[in-house]
Amino acid sequence: MNRTGFKNEPEAPSKELKNSKDVETLELAVDGGTRDVYGNDPSVDPVYQAKSQILNNAFQEIGMGKYQANITHHDDWYLFCVTGFGWYSDNLWPIVISLILDPVITEFGTQAPYIKVAQGIGLLVGAAFWGVAADVWGRKWCYNLTLLITAIFATAAGASPTYTALCSLIAAWNVGVGGNLPVDSAVFLEFIPASHQYLLTILSIWWAIGQLVGSLIGWPFLVKFSCVSADDCPRSSNQGWRYFLYTNGAIMMVLFAVRFFVFDMYESPKFLMGRGRDAEAVAVVHDVARYNGRESKLTLAMLQEVDRRFSGGLPDGGRALDTSARAAVMRSLRTLGREHMKGLFGTRKLAYSTTLLIIVWCLIGLAFPLYYGFVTLFLASRGADFGDGSPYITYRNQVILSVIGVPGALLAGWMVELPYVGRKGTLAMSTIITGVFLFASTTARTSNALLGWNCGFTFTSNVMYGVLYAVTPELFPAKDRGTGNALVGSANRVFGIIAPIIALYTNLATSVPIWIAGALFIVAGMVSFLLPFEPRGKASI
Repeated sequence: MNRTGFKNEPEAPSKELKNSKDVETLELAVDGGTRDVYGNDPSVDPVYQAKSQILNNAFQEIGMGKYQANITHHDDWYLFCVTGFGWYSDNLWPIVISLILDPVITEFGTQAPYIKVAQGIGLLVGAAFWGVAADVWGRKWCYNLTLLITAIFATAAGASPTYTALCSLIAAWNVGVGGNLPVDSAVFLEFIPASHQYLLTILSIWWAIGQLVGSLIGWPFLVKFSCVSADDCPRSSNQGWRYFLYTNGAIMMVLFAVRFFVFDMYESPKFLMGRGRDAEAVAVVHDVARYNGRESKLTLAMLQEVDRRFSGGLPDGGRALDTSARAAVMRSLRTLGREHMKGLFGTRKLAYSTTLLIIVWCLIGLAFPLYYGFVTLFLASRGADFGDGSPYITYRNQVILSVIGVPGALLAGWMVELPYVGRKGTLAMSTIITGVFLFASTTARTSNALLGWNCGFTFTSNVMYGVLYAVTPELFPAKDRGTGNALVGSANRVFGIIAPIIALYTNLATSVPIWIAGALFIVAGMVSFLLPFEPRGKASI
């Protein structure tokens, strides 16, 4: 008998499985051909593991279709699109904050980095809170509430009477933003077959679209409705950044409405299974199959047989999965506990992989906001040196940079499936080249040269982030994936808070932040080459 209790099992099937054909179907459901990164891990909860394998193979049987995102057909963009709203939000709001820095400083006469600190605190709280909430309340509600919270507080921020109020509302809306990727990536992974996990990388095209849309909306508002000088800047003459927040807040409300009222999203089958709602999990799988015009062989008896075999007096003292609300909460809270933390460092190879991932997320978490959070100020100052630092030129260049990022996501989706390159090679190469472009940008002697180098940075950084957001959950063992995601996410957000603190003691109009960010990217890329696992072609469970 193997660790899931099905191979070479001498026991007779339960009453629900009437004949040998049913038993054979169950065996195929468990050993359906999908592989995970680590293979059999004896420390994984065997009940959850066995049921997860059944659900994974059920989705592999169904294949891709209209519900998920068969993007080879123009009308099959449903889950791909609405999940992409989370990626869109994740990059839109950092761009929004970057673009409003200058007019906010002009109006309130204060230091810009405090806004970035507020943003970082909100993102950190959001990343920690929504991961637990998704396990307690379910993916569906969190999936929708993150966008709603962002929309409400971002719109309210447009009416901020003081700098303190603005920072408070920025922190509040980023609590919603911080939950987008942890929840949305889980939703997407739990509905797609293993053969199409590369689509999680291509989802980063929405990340690039968020940057582009934010730049396009900000260009007219911030050029036409901003003060020229801080010496005379009443609120009535500096409404551009407020209009900018109102507009993007309204867009987020529309995206929430599409998710909540238009798209009929099902609850995650793995969440339902984990809470003991096996019948509902099976029903969701069949609903997705019908939506795609397919049929599924999955039955409730298959999942019930797992419980029977692990609670029916097995020699190793097997047990059924605890599905109570308290157990769900405790499983979530244990993501910060000793048991799951130990699992991430349980072997030398696992400890090595986990440590390297934390380092990569920390370095990128510091480098990216250090550069992108203050790039508009740098571009404006350099533009002034070159004689073309007008707001029009500054925001025009920002739009150009945003356009360049879109094909980067598509390239990432192609590269991660290349033999001998895969996720690890794509991540490492794109991260190193990103740092090289930043170093090169400091040599620019003309505005167009600076724009060119920054176009290169934007392109490769979109490749980098597309792979990073996809490969991270794939590299953690299933039983500790929540812990791993929380660990690297929290590390990333903490270092994101450090970035504006560094900026407080740095001249933002110089190239010093650029040099620091470039070095951090290069080191992160070199570390990525050392990752011991390559998840290309393997299933996420």
